[in-house]
Amino acid sequence: MLGVKIFLRDRLTSFRLILIGFALLIFAGACLLSLPAADAAHQGTPFLNALFTSASAVCVTGLVVYDTAVHWSLFGKAVILLLIQIGGLGVITVVVFMIVLSGKQIGIRQRSIMQDAISAPQIGGIIRFTRFFILGTLLLETIGTLCLAPVFIPMLGTAKGLGYALFHSVSAFCNAGFDLMGIRGPFSSLSSFENNHWVLSVIMVLIIAGGIGFLTWRDLLDNHFRWARLRLQTKVILSTTAALLLSAFLFFYAIEFRAVPGANRIWYSMFAAVTPRTAGFNTFDYGAISESGMLVTILLMLTGGAPGSTAGGMKVTTLFAVCLGGLDDLRSKEDVNCFGRRLDHDVIRKAFAVVFIYTGLLLTGSAALSILESLPVIRAMFECASALGTVGLTTGITPDLCTVSKLILIFFMYFGRVGGLTIVYAAASVTKRQIRKYPMEKIVVG
Repeated sequence: MLGVKIFLRDRLTSFRLILIGFALLIFAGACLLSLPAADAAHQGTPFLNALFTSASAVCVTGLVVYDTAVHWSLFGKAVILLLIQIGGLGVITVVVFMIVLSGKQIGIRQRSIMQDAISAPQIGGIIRFTRFFILGTLLLETIGTLCLAPVFIPMLGTAKGLGYALFHSVSAFCNAGFDLMGIRGPFSSLSSFENNHWVLSVIMVLIIAGGIGFLTWRDLLDNHFRWARLRLQTKVILSTTAALLLSAFLFFYAIEFRAVPGANRIWYSMFAAVTPRTAGFNTFDYGAISESGMLVTILLMLTGGAPGSTAGGMKVTTLFAVCLGGLDDLRSKEDVNCFGRRLDHDVIRKAFAVVFIYTGLLLTGSAALSILESLPVIRAMFECASALGTVGLTTGITPDLCTVSKLILIFFMYFGRVGGLTIVYAAASVTKRQIRKYPMEKIVVG
């Protein structure tokens, strides 16, 4: 028995536990959603579609094969909301927090797993930070619910209005993109609120707040929002996020929505810049935008949010490291410097590895979907990027995809949520390191 425990301890690394935790939650959610009680017609949902919905909720993506408001019963919607909340916080985070609440001691191994799960910089203070993470999430979601309630209650009544406000607040903060606005039109998302600037503002603030992550919020609060005292990672996250939002807004305002009249042009452009931050809400039909608009949105979706946040994607820190490392390499600089600090070369190497993995998967998946569904490559790429970045934006093709295409997107959503390096490290830990090294020889590149 002791040997089995030692074997499992050595084999079940923190990265593998993260993978297993998310996989088990997805499967459990699929089982619940396939029950007759979960759909409005009480006839049961095919397991593949239940699995797709569960994966989308746990991976806080928002891609759906059914209109959430119409197909699912109250029980089904509650299951989806719970999956979004646990998926947004992280399975390991929730489990550790429940152990803390029970009064049990958390060992060094559990703390190490928790550190990997939330991308914390150090193991010290990890339980205290976990409390801050979860309680902060609940606080911001509650504030979001109270801000949305005055809109939904007059529309739907007190109980249902509060439920809708809570659902959309959690979905927005967790960057999930699930909505219940199918009552106003099939798969309409927030298009019926395109002129309700209050709702759009609340949703955008929640998306950004969840997307920059609680590591960033902790640093901002600890240092009283003083820029000079912030950690390098916080400065990178905030500056890169601001640059992406501004550049995306200017593109959509100047090119994509130049024909939209009045203030709607500004709000369309702002929402189009914010929602690809792995949120998935939309106020317009993405199937009708230009190919250049699709390409910009694909790049935004792949980038995603910050490490340790509710957002998916490659992460803004990865994009920053790749861009800065590439530019400094072109200028033949030995060190990569920013904000008065020097970046570790290992960080640059990992960033390029992440970009390589995501790009390879995106191209492979896009080619597969294009062939299987007879779609233009750009539309197939949009759907794959949405799944990989755990965004949930779609051009409207998801409900009609074949079984193989749905399985590809399920894997992409799972991959995008747990992180590419998590899967790589989980797989690499079983391999033996090679001690010997071959002779070095250079080749010409470029």
